[in-house]
Amino acid sequence: MSKQRKSFSLVLALLMAVTLVLSACGGSKEASESGGAGEDAVELIWYTIGTPQKDVNKVMEEVSKYTKEKINATVTMKMVDWGDYPQKMQVNVASGEPMDILFTSSGGFDYVQNARKGAFLELDDLLPKYGQDLIKTIDPAFLSGSKVDGHNYGIPANKELPQQEVWRFNKTLLDKYKMDISNIRTLDSLEPLLKTIKENEPSVTPFGMDKNFVPYVPYDYVIQNLPMAIKLDTTDYKIVNILETPEMKAALKTMSKYYKAGYVSAEAATTGSTNDLTTSGNWFLDRAQTQPLADNQWSASYGYPVVSTPASDAIITNTSVQGSIMAISANSEYPEKAMEFLNLLNTDPVLRNMVDSGIEGVHYKKVDDTHMENLAESKNYDMPSYSLGNNMLLYLNNNDPDNKWDEFKKFNAEGVNSPILSFNFDSSKVSSELTAVQNVKEQYWAALMTGTLDPENNLEQVIEKFNQAGLEKVMAEAQTQLDAWRAANK
Repeated sequence: MSKQRKSFSLVLALLMAVTLVLSACGGSKEASESGGAGEDAVELIWYTIGTPQKDVNKVMEEVSKYTKEKINATVTMKMVDWGDYPQKMQVNVASGEPMDILFTSSGGFDYVQNARKGAFLELDDLLPKYGQDLIKTIDPAFLSGSKVDGHNYGIPANKELPQQEVWRFNKTLLDKYKMDISNIRTLDSLEPLLKTIKENEPSVTPFGMDKNFVPYVPYDYVIQNLPMAIKLDTTDYKIVNILETPEMKAALKTMSKYYKAGYVSAEAATTGSTNDLTTSGNWFLDRAQTQPLADNQWSASYGYPVVSTPASDAIITNTSVQGSIMAISANSEYPEKAMEFLNLLNTDPVLRNMVDSGIEGVHYKKVDDTHMENLAESKNYDMPSYSLGNNMLLYLNNNDPDNKWDEFKKFNAEGVNSPILSFNFDSSKVSSELTAVQNVKEQYWAALMTGTLDPENNLEQVIEKFNQAGLEKVMAEAQTQLDAWRAANK
């Protein structure tokens, strides 16, 4: 055989091998990206926050049928309860647990710090290639406000932009005792109402809360749930220890009084979620972050009327901009497909509503083209809407007005910026001190904030523990960075 024929035979053999490989993989790149006729569907593993729901696997089977058709991917959702989420996800990421998509936020598995640690994939290249529709849909303030050191590491939920706290009330009990909430605003103003419930409803928890509760004071935290904060009306931009402020000292004193009076559950400091209370209705009041027409949503979700009144102003903070983000794991086996899924989730009403409300005819029914109402089985799939993507694709509750999403846009436009909006502290120079500070926080923070630990006898000791761990050094580094940020941003 001639050299030329040998060469041709080799080329032919290689071409045949390539053809076989392409056939096994499902053919062309175009086929793969569009959903892949003949290609095996990939399984995306999605970790998210919230009390694990009985029907989550049943719903994900239906979700997977839809996503397989659309992008040739199936979805397995793993839910981790509220109070356990940050620690559990820290372990999962460190151990290399298989995952593709994971919930992160400023307060739940810290978005900025974990982005800097390399837990999440940088999305600068994936977004324009696989998220073109998403970019056009989400409020630009979310995508720009969630950048870390100039890069996107997650897809924020398109929802309310400001953060506003409200006191929520079980309206059945309000009406029963003819209580007026028009003058309720401060923590102290709750006392007469709590006293009435404690004296008359022995099976009801007067003040519902879990271990994540922190009394509201008019400060913005440099790192959520750590003592470093700056006053919202600051003129000097000085970072202070929140535990040393007169506002927090007064709030902790009130919380201790409420705890001793039996208004707060004895297990509040170790309770991961109040889902059992809201399911049963055996609570009187709690505090929550609101959004336009939130009372309608809560009432529809719980199956009984809930009303609320403001506990704070509406402030746009890093916490609110970064309050609900879906990141792609740095170890994802299928990052492109994960981005395709996030693009679909945030732009496709069918998928978004299925993930949020479950299976039509099982968990909810459509009332008309835009409105829905929950069915009895919805109790087995009651999901936290804010954590699951673009809220403005959701069906309206039966009693929601047609202009609900216009109200959201108005609410977003009227929010007031925090003085440190878009400042993200880089803790790399004080990482060991920050770890020690976080260890102290794990020991004392929840007990102090829920009133379980009496501040009269313990606050100074806790402050000293934080300082021994290196809080003052961390604060000094944060102050240096904040001063440089102010100079750069004028």
